[in-house]
Amino acid sequence: MGRRDTPRIAALAGCAAGLAAAPMAGEPSPLAPFAAAVAVGALAALARSGDRRVLAPSVCMAAVLAGLTLGSARTAAIDEGAFTGPAGDRGELTGFVSEVPDRDDGEVRVVVEGAEGRVEVRAPEPVGELPVGGEVSAEGVLRAPSEFEADRLADDGIEQILQAGSIETTGARRGGLAGAIDSVRVRSEDALGRGAPEAEAALLRGFVLGQDERIDPRTEEDFRRSGLSHLLAVSGQNVLLLAILAMAVLALLGVSLRDRLLIVIALIAIYVPVAGAGPSILRAGAMGVAGLLAALAGRPASRWYALAGAALFTLALDPRATGDVGWQLSFAAVIGILAFAAPLRDLLLPPPPRMASPLRRGVVEGIAVTLAATLATAPLMAATFGAFSLTSLLANLLVLPAVAPIMWLGMAAAFLGQIPAVPVEPLVWLAARLAGYVEQVAHLMAAPSWAEAELEPLGIPAVLASYLTLAVAATVGLAVAARRRGLGSRRWVPRPAGRTARISLHLAAGLVLAGVLATGSVALLGRAGPGSAPGREAPLTVTVLDVGQGDAILVEPRDRAPLLIDAGPAGADLPRSLAEHGVEALDAVLVSHADDDHVGGLGEVLESIPAARIVRAAPSRRLREASAAFGAREQAMTRGEVLRSGRLSLKALWPPPELARRSPGDRSPVLADERNGLGLVLLLRWRRFTMLLPGDAEAEAVPLDPGPIDVLKLAHHGSADAGLSELLERSEPELGVASVGAENAYGHPTPETLAAASDHGLPVARTDRDGDIEIEVRRTGWSRIE
Repeated sequence: MGRRDTPRIAALAGCAAGLAAAPMAGEPSPLAPFAAAVAVGALAALARSGDRRVLAPSVCMAAVLAGLTLGSARTAAIDEGAFTGPAGDRGELTGFVSEVPDRDDGEVRVVVEGAEGRVEVRAPEPVGELPVGGEVSAEGVLRAPSEFEADRLADDGIEQILQAGSIETTGARRGGLAGAIDSVRVRSEDALGRGAPEAEAALLRGFVLGQDERIDPRTEEDFRRSGLSHLLAVSGQNVLLLAILAMAVLALLGVSLRDRLLIVIALIAIYVPVAGAGPSILRAGAMGVAGLLAALAGRPASRWYALAGAALFTLALDPRATGDVGWQLSFAAVIGILAFAAPLRDLLLPPPPRMASPLRRGVVEGIAVTLAATLATAPLMAATFGAFSLTSLLANLLVLPAVAPIMWLGMAAAFLGQIPAVPVEPLVWLAARLAGYVEQVAHLMAAPSWAEAELEPLGIPAVLASYLTLAVAATVGLAVAARRRGLGSRRWVPRPAGRTARISLHLAAGLVLAGVLATGSVALLGRAGPGSAPGREAPLTVTVLDVGQGDAILVEPRDRAPLLIDAGPAGADLPRSLAEHGVEALDAVLVSHADDDHVGGLGEVLESIPAARIVRAAPSRRLREASAAFGAREQAMTRGEVLRSGRLSLKALWPPPELARRSPGDRSPVLADERNGLGLVLLLRWRRFTMLLPGDAEAEAVPLDPGPIDVLKLAHHGSADAGLSELLERSEPELGVASVGAENAYGHPTPETLAAASDHGLPVARTDRDGDIEIEVRRTGWSRIE
C-alpha cells in the first residue's frame, strides 16, 4: 500500500466507522454538523502542516466525525418514518407494502408504509398475495412490540404493530421511482414461476430475488444444516460467483480486464433493480462488487478500497446494518476473499498460475472464493446459530458448478420477463433443474446425524479468538504451501532464515494447533446450564408427566436449563417428579392458562425449585401474585413470539395479542369457551422434530395451522373436538399423547376423540394408563421411551 493510498483508505474506513457508531451515539445534537465542520477544518489545517505522519490519522478522525453526523441524521430519518399511536386503539390503516411479507405458522407479517408512517401489520391466514408496492387496507388494534421483538423491529424503523383480522388488497399501486421498481420486481417474480414446479420456483425466487417465504421449512432446515442457507437469500457470495463466471466467459471472447470489470459491474447494476432493489439486494450487489475487486486486484490497496467502499455504501443506506446477521456474514465473507482468495487461487492453478486458460482460471477462482468465504464465515455462523455445519465446505464445493448458472439463467429470465410475450420457460426450466440439484445436495449433506455440531453460544472474546486462530493458521499454512510450490511466499510472510526462523515457524504452528484444539473443546463441550442434568444423553427429552387430571410437560434440552409447560393440579406432588428427573432450577414455567388443573401446583413447584420467569398469554392475578412471591419475572407471550433455548424454540401460535390483553368482561363472539380459547398454544421445534402443545384450546375453537408435526398433545385432555379430524389431516402427526387422570368425571379421552385418532392411524399414549410419557429426540430422529 503506497503513501498516497493510505489517507484515502483512512477516509473511507473512518467514515464507515462513524456511520456504524452513529446508532449508539443517541440523538444527534443540532450543533453536530457545525462541530464536525470545525473539527474537519482544524484537522485539515494540521494535515497541511507538512508532517505526513499525521496525515492519515487526521483524515481518519475527520472522516469519523463526518460519518457520525451523517449516520445520526440517517438513523433519525429512518426512525421518523415509524408510525406511532396510542396502544390499544382500534383503527384502520391504508398503505403500501414495502417489504416481502413473512408467512409462518398460519400468520402473515408485512411492513406497510402509510401516510402517517411505517407499521408492521399481522393477520391470520389465509391472506392473498401481497406484492411489494401494492396498496392494502387493514383494520385492527395497535400494540407496542413485546420485549421479544422490539429490538428487531426498531432496526427496521418500526415502533408499533397493527394486529388485524385480515388484510385486503385495493388493487392500487404506489407510483414514482419506487412504483416502477415494484413493477419490475413483480414481473421478475412472475417470470421465475413460469415453466417450473412450485417448489423449484420458490427456490429460484430465493436464489435470484432473495424471497424465501414460500420455501418449505424442512428444505430450509436442510440448507441450514448443510451450510447452504446463504443461497436462499441473495448474498454477496452468490453475486460474486455470477460475476466470476461472466469474467471467464468475457476473457474467452478476448475482452480486456478493465472492460470485463466495467461490463460485470454494469450487469450487477442492472440486476439490482430487476431483483427489486431491496436492502438485501443492494447489500449483495455492493458486497459482490467488493468481493470481485478483492479477488482480482493485484494491488493490496485496491482490495482495501473495495472493502471500505462496500462498508461505507451499505452503512450509508442503514447505519444499523452492523446488527444484521446478513450484513455481518457478507462482510466476513468479503474479508476472507480479500485475504485468502488470491493465494488459494495461485495454489490451485498449475505453475505458472497466470498462464492458465481463462475458463480454468475462472473455475479455480470460483473454488478459491468459495473456500475463502466458507472459512471466513464459519466462526460467525457458529456464534450466531449455536451450531456449525461439518458438511458446509463439501456442500458449497458440490453446488459451485450450479450456483452461477442458476443466477445467470434466473437473471436472464427476470430480465426478459420485463418484455411482454417473450418466452422464458426454457431458461426457467433449466434453472429449476439446477435448483433441484442444489436441493438434493443440501438434503444429502444434511442427512447424516453428524452433519451439524452443536455449540455452546460463544461470546465476543471467543469469536475474536476463533478469528485470530483462523487467520494465523491460514496465513502460516498458505505460506508453507506456497513455498513448497515455489510461488514466492514473501508476499504473505517473510521467508524464514536459518534454524531460529524454522523453530519460530514450528512454534507458531504448534500454538495455532493448541489454540484450535482449545477453542474447539470449549465450543463443542460447553458448560451445563443451571439445573441441567449433564449425564443425560439425548439432546432433547420431552416428558408428559403423570399428574392426574391436569397438564405438566417437562422439556429438557441437553446442557440447558429445563422448561416446564403447565404445573398440574395441586397435590399432584410435581416437585417430587421434577426432582426424579434431576431438575434443580427452571429457565421458565410457561402457563397455557390459569385453570386449577394447569397452575394449581405452581406454588408447590416454586417453593422448592426456582424459576427465572413465568410466561403466559392472558394476564392473571394468580400468576402475577406467584411471580411476585417467588421472585420470578412475569413475561407475556402471544401469537408469533418465540422463546428460544439453544436449538430449541417454542413459538406461540395462539392467542393473538388483542384477545390476550382484553379485560375479563370483554367477551369475544368467536370463542365458544372463553378460558380455554385464550390459552397459550405452543409449537415446540428442535431441528426437524415438532410437537404441538395446544393446552385446552380445541381445534374447533382456535384456528391452528402448524404444518406437518411429529407429536400432538391432544387438546383439553382428549375432550370431544369437532375440529380434530381436520387438524390431523393437515398436520399428519405420528403420535398423540393425552394428559388425563385415571379417574375423571369427564370421560376423557372421549370416544369421539379416540375414534378420530384411529381413523387417521394415530396411536395415542395416555398418562392414566402409561404413566409418564417420555420422548427422546436425537439428530437421527425421535422415539418414545417405553
